[in-house]
Amino acid sequence: MPQDHRPTKCIRVLLAEDQGMTRGALALLLGLEPDLEVVAQVGTGDVIVDTALERRPDVALLDIELPGRSGLDAAAELRDQVPDCRVLILTTFGRPGHLRRAMAAGAAGFLVKDGPVEELAEAIRKVLRGETVVDPALAAAALPAGPSPLTAREADALRAAADGVAVADIAASLHLSESTVRNHLSSAIGKTGARNRAEALGVAAEKGWL
Repeated sequence: MPQDHRPTKCIRVLLAEDQGMTRGALALLLGLEPDLEVVAQVGTGDVIVDTALERRPDVALLDIELPGRSGLDAAAELRDQVPDCRVLILTTFGRPGHLRRAMAAGAAGFLVKDGPVEELAEAIRKVLRGETVVDPALAAAALPAGPSPLTAREADALRAAADGVAVADIAASLHLSESTVRNHLSSAIGKTGARNRAEALGVAAEKGWL
């Protein structure tokens, strides 16, 4: 019978990724590391915190774009609800704005998915040791990019304006007056240098401001 050469205390990992094939492959590859154990896999952002409270991982490996709730929002709540769990953001698109938001949410690391799994495994070990791990190219790009110029309400209005939603519906969803929503959208359009709200939404999303 083959012996299990894992150390007595493995690093417990929660993996949040909406693409089932990618999630399964990552879990399999990380599970081959002798000191790592994937104790939970989730495909939506709205179950991350509850799963972490139940499974008590040492490290949560989170994608940003998840159904139900973004990994960045979940990271902020994990910081408060499961403070012993370190958060490592793993995303397809490395955007300076996302990096800044991840760090503000308490994430200990930010990597893009095109790196080797050995690098990811080492990043997990490093964040558990208290180190901060950030993709070098993304860190360099974030320095001149500056913080988002959008206020929280302007960002909310832009998100709500996706798919051409009417101002009245945006106002209802945000509990604001229609004139206030128009002002927020107008300001966001000006700050992004866009010609309309659809273009402003695209610019803000590309820069990682949403």
